[in-house]
Amino acid sequence: MFIRSAAVISLFIFGFAASVFAAPNMQDGMWEITMQVEMEGMPKMKGGIPPMKHTQCLTQKEMVPQQKQKNDECKMVSQKIDGNTVTWVAKCKHKDGMTSDSTGKITYSGSKFDGVMDVTMSDPKRGGTTKVMQKMSGKRIGDCK
Repeated sequence: MFIRSAAVISLFIFGFAASVFAAPNMQDGMWEITMQVEMEGMPKMKGGIPPMKHTQCLTQKEMVPQQKQKNDECKMVSQKIDGNTVTWVAKCKHKDGMTSDSTGKITYSGSKFDGVMDVTMSDPKRGGTTKVMQKMSGKRIGDCK
């Protein structure tokens, strides 16, 4: 449950549209996005945590994956495009009282992208923090519907 929540939160954070001033080499269309999650302090499972996949229409105007979570308040602190690479920093307050700080980076190559996102989640109810690292990849699978 926590892993899926962390992934959904990360997708939301990741989902702010990038600036159109310097668009990366990215093809508009339907994309399949795969996320591999690793959590600090979590015992390694045989075969690891299964990757999570979803599809989404991505365009030059909205070029980063997004999945909004109801009642979560997320704010993009900064975002930068440098050539084919998009980097960002974001902060979220979640409905369960948790907060998260995220930094991420993806690099596009036409019909593919690869990237990483580091998320630090704080739980004031239980105290302490959890660090989540996500490796992401995407591939264009067709036209948007």
